[in-house]
Amino acid sequence: MRVLLVGAGGVGTAVTRIAARRGFLTRMVVADYDLTRAEAAVAALQEDGDGDRFSARRLDASDEDGVRRLLTEERCDVLLNATDPRFVMPLFRAALDAGTHYMDMAMSLSAPHPERPYDICGVKLGDGQFELADRWADSGRLALVGMGVEPGLSDVFARYAADELFDEIEEIGVRDGANLTVDGYDFAPSFSIWTTIEECLNPPVVYEKERGWFTTAPFSEPEVFDFPEGIGPVECVNVEHEEVLLIPRWVDARRVTFKYGLGDDFIAKLKVLHELGLDSTAKVTVPGEDGPVRVSPRDVVAACLPDPATLGERMTGKTCAGTWVKGTKDGAPREVYLYHVVDNQWSMREYDSQAVVWQTAVNPVVALELLATGVWSGQGVLGAEALPPRPFLDLLTEYGSPWGLREQG
Repeated sequence: MRVLLVGAGGVGTAVTRIAARRGFLTRMVVADYDLTRAEAAVAALQEDGDGDRFSARRLDASDEDGVRRLLTEERCDVLLNATDPRFVMPLFRAALDAGTHYMDMAMSLSAPHPERPYDICGVKLGDGQFELADRWADSGRLALVGMGVEPGLSDVFARYAADELFDEIEEIGVRDGANLTVDGYDFAPSFSIWTTIEECLNPPVVYEKERGWFTTAPFSEPEVFDFPEGIGPVECVNVEHEEVLLIPRWVDARRVTFKYGLGDDFIAKLKVLHELGLDSTAKVTVPGEDGPVRVSPRDVVAACLPDPATLGERMTGKTCAGTWVKGTKDGAPREVYLYHVVDNQWSMREYDSQAVVWQTAVNPVVALELLATGVWSGQGVLGAEALPPRPFLDLLTEYGSPWGLREQG
């Protein structure tokens, strides 16, 4: 399989380190707007003796023609998008025009309803991609969307629960929590602050079978969820996330939610950013050494914070992604939590990648291998729920990162 990886940040670099150990990959072109980042990712592999199949290129992810040309020039089978969600649509369209498959870990951006943002959905996550579903199906190519850890592995868990663990499902709730700490920083998000602001400050979406998709206020419906493997109880709140938009398309459930363990301090800081307008993506004019400069406040916030990919040496603890499912099996009530835990000490030792970015990166590599071997196949715009879950879970375990199942109650 020949892959164009767009984005050589923390997740993209972790993708290269994981993929380098697998034989299914024929070639991976690592492309980034900052060529030095792409070159650094490839150089690290070459130092370890794993870099022969990798090369670095400079690429602007917003340049659809440039992306299409590179896909054609390199005879790529698939484009793997490891950029932030702003670039989903140009990369998505470029892959379609080039006649290649496509995979991402986050979907096209949402927009709140202009009059009733905390009640009615406006533009939902992924709407822009699903609008092109017919064209993808007609092309015979697959766009596998939301194939990270959340969304991604969490959706695989939902499909697995529906197929093998339940006869009827009352509720599916993705629950994410961690006990990670970063020495030396009062505020150092372990994932892209740009994406974190986007998903945490937008109106969360909830799905109910009788009502469809609707929105609530940010950080609503707090609950304490007990996470496994020593993480323990963490308060989780509603956050906008792709699973709520994906799972109901393929899995029959009465209700679907996503809740994230953010913590009071993190929520307070996000609220302050919002109150000051520092979450905005609209550019403002600020003084510069050579005259006025137009910048986005959110980009300034991101530039002032440490790069999450560089925090691994200062980070301790574990992160947990999982899917809680409640329903019935053989006429009896059942409640389970399917989960995946990564210890930062392990991911740093084994891959020199901090836990959160490694956990995100391993899942698209597993999916690529399933596509390369023909175990997974399809056409059109699909989420992981549309594909058989057991081969994915078995291969994830083979990668040295097993998943777990806990009976609740």
